[in-house]
Amino acid sequence: MKRLRTRQITTGAVALTAAIVLSSCAGGGEAEPGGAGGGGGNGGGNGGDSAGTIAFLMPDLASTRYEEQDYPLFEAAVQEQCGFEVLYQNADADAAAQQQQVDSVISQGVSAIVLDAVDTAAAASLVNTAQSQEIPIIAYDRPIPDQPADYYVSFDNEAIGASIAQSLEDKLAADGITSGGVLQVNGSPTDAAAGLIRDGVDSVIDSGPYEVLAEFDTPGWQPPDAQEFVSSQITQFGDQIVGVVAANDGTGGASIAAFQSAGVNPVPPVTGNDAEIAAIQRIVEGTQYNTISKPISIVAEAAAEVACSFAEGETVEGEQELYNTPAQLFTPEVVTQENLKEIIVDGGIYTAEEICTEQYAEGCAALGIE
Repeated sequence: MKRLRTRQITTGAVALTAAIVLSSCAGGGEAEPGGAGGGGGNGGGNGGDSAGTIAFLMPDLASTRYEEQDYPLFEAAVQEQCGFEVLYQNADADAAAQQQQVDSVISQGVSAIVLDAVDTAAAASLVNTAQSQEIPIIAYDRPIPDQPADYYVSFDNEAIGASIAQSLEDKLAADGITSGGVLQVNGSPTDAAAGLIRDGVDSVIDSGPYEVLAEFDTPGWQPPDAQEFVSSQITQFGDQIVGVVAANDGTGGASIAAFQSAGVNPVPPVTGNDAEIAAIQRIVEGTQYNTISKPISIVAEAAAEVACSFAEGETVEGEQELYNTPAQLFTPEVVTQENLKEIIVDGGIYTAEEICTEQYAEGCAALGIE
């Protein structure tokens, strides 16, 4: 099939990545937990008492899940499983800040590090640094391809990409749409997990009936960049666009905003991933077609169990292996209006009260959510 693919990665983004890698290699001063040098993150745990401490280092604030779900769920699971303190930092999409955070928690003598890398290529040096100090490091959510961590915990990212793409194609076929093309809005080019999601999307779209009109790798997963890209493609392709394969809920929401700003109504089907509350509400109102339910409690609790085991000096065997790293990969679920109540509400991910605010009350009623 002819593929009208245009991959766009801004020159500025590439230059920024190179600068970050150089800055990471240079090291820099230690960041105090939660301080400005730590990328604006929040400090958790005992903030410096090194005995019985596990570091939990997350990559960005653009995805709300890290602050709202991953950290509190991980901390609660660690407290239940081994009682260690959790030292939490968020790098706010700054790889150099994350380097400083790793150096800082190592200097505080943490027993294990759980790392969701800003830049999964540059993170190879972070793995080397931790392992040189005999501190086990667990890759979380995003794999680190170039240097095996001690363990990797995540959902199956390639399966996520294939699932959202197949769901979109099934929707378009059911609606009788047999021609036209799609936009492909990928995640960050510095995130290996985004690359796996993209590979999963490609495995479906490349053999399907819809051309890829244009493709974009979103620097840092930043929604404004995704919205700008989609807006420009609406100008170029107009009603040739029959759907958007967006790699997560942030880029999906940004894609929807672009169509709405352009006055396109109805918005063509747009995918997502992460089951953020805003995405669930968009599915209720019909502006977003799907998302991926990845109950964060599953990966957070699994990571807590692994981190506690390593911190207590135990060896942990992986159920699978990815990039020469022992791994535990969980299977995702696609959420649409058809199964939203069952998976999200009945499954205890969000309550009806959380979803069905005044703006979404009518849509909730139509879906039997009350």
